Formats: sequence, structure tokens, C-alpha cells
Amino acid sequence: MVTQRSDEGPALTALPSALRAPLGPTAALAALVVLVLGILYAGDSGPGAVDARIQSAVDGAGPPWRHVALATDFLGEPVGAAVLVGAAVTGCLLLRSPRAAVLVVAGPGLTVGTTTLLKSLVGRTIHGDDNLSYPSGHTAFLTAFVLVVALLVTGRRGRGGPAGTSLVLAAALIAGAAMGWAQVALGAHYPTDALGGWCTALAVTPATAWLADRVAGAGRPERR
Repeated sequence: MVTQRSDEGPALTALPSALRAPLGPTAALAALVVLVLGILYAGDSGPGAVDARIQSAVDGAGPPWRHVALATDFLGEPVGAAVLVGAAVTGCLLLRSPRAAVLVVAGPGLTVGTTTLLKSLVGRTIHGDDNLSYPSGHTAFLTAFVLVVALLVTGRRGRGGPAGTSLVLAAALIAGAAMGWAQVALGAHYPTDALGGWCTALAVTPATAWLADRVAGAGRPERR
């Protein structure tokens, strides 16, 4: 009997089976946070009490930090995002992992699409009625992108359980905190907008990975 060769590398799934149990409740909780914040700040045009406290602390950052914020913000702009996604897709294809390449595009793409839809539904604004702010698309994108990369790295290395979950969530937390800080420092978003964007990525990205596995028939035994 001849074993069919897979066209993918060691990572056979977009969402490692060992991470499904912990990331499922995490995604559900994140979706709940997005919903609650959206209801609380629907139609608002100013910061809440928590937003004001955080903004007053961030506004004290000197000019050098503003350059760091601008550089971080660039990663969420169309050109910067395209460079990140393009580099990751190229790496996935070089590793012969087409499913991973699809997830690198679909995960951040669907996450940003969700934030765009939520902005029109929530209607929270900043610096004028034309600037919809909740949730932060920049924060959602970078969090989703890093989360996808962390999932793929964890899957290829076969890490699961608490160690794998901690790695994935820590990566998402660092990415979300960095971009969220940049958005608040630049005055582009309220802190709760950044939190909403981060939670949107935590809710949408694992679901996208799970769906990619379902569509591709992940977990089926190889035919011999």
C-alpha cells in the first residue's frame, strides 16, 4: 500500500486540537466583552470614566514615544498590514502549508471585517461624527495576525496544554497592548475601543481557524 503524501508541513490543523478546549471559552468570553462594551458605548462621542483615566496617563508620553506609536500604528495601516500578511503567506507557502497561508489571510481579514461592521452598528465616534471608533480595527488586526502566527507555530512544534495556551494568549496580549497603546497615544481611539478590538480578534480568529479545519477536513486519517 502507498501512503498519500500531504502537501502540508507538520502543522496538520489551523487550530491545534490541544488548544481547542481552552480557546473555545476564551473566544466566547471575548465575544461577550465586545457585546457588553458595544452596548455601553453605543452612540457615544466621548470617553468614559475609565477611558479618561487611562488617556490622562498615556498623554504624558514624550515625543520619542510618539515616534514609536506612529511606527506601531503603521503596522495596522493598509501598506504595513499588506507587508506583514504577504511575508507570512510567503513563509507558509515555502513551508508547503497552504492551509496556513489561507488562515494568515482569512483570520485578520475576517477580524477587520467584523470590526468594520461593529463600528457601523455601535456608532461610537471620536473627533467628529465621521470617525467611528468602536472597536479599534488596528488593534484587532495586529492581535489577529500575531494570534494566527502563534497558533501556527504552536501547532508545528506540537505544543499544547497550558504551555501552548499561555504562548498563544501571551502573544495576543502583547500585540494587542502594543497597538492599543499606540492608538490611545495618537488619539485615534479610546482605551475601551482598543479593548474591544483585542477581544474581537480573540473571538473571531480561533473561530476562523476552526472553520478552516472543518472545511479542509482536518483530523481525518490519511488514506493508504
